[in-house]
Amino acid sequence: MSPRGVVPVAEPDVRRRVGLRIKELRAERGVSQESLAYAIGMARTYLAEVEAGKRNVSVINLERIATGLGVTLSEFFGASSFEDG
Repeated sequence: MSPRGVVPVAEPDVRRRVGLRIKELRAERGVSQESLAYAIGMARTYLAEVEAGKRNVSVINLERIATGLGVTLSEFFGASSFEDG
């Protein structure tokens, strides 16, 4: 633990889990990266890098992605992949 009682989070792991969740939701909906990116006004290459865990996505862009996938941020992060921190 850090001096303030906050447990540090491994950033690459969080980025990876976010990317995997986006892929999971896209697969459930049968939506391609290209069509999702177009629908939300985002570059496909940026979306691909977020999904691969290579980009640190902003909250604003994450909300755009979640909305494009038809879920709230609460539903996005309510997945089992985020339950253990």
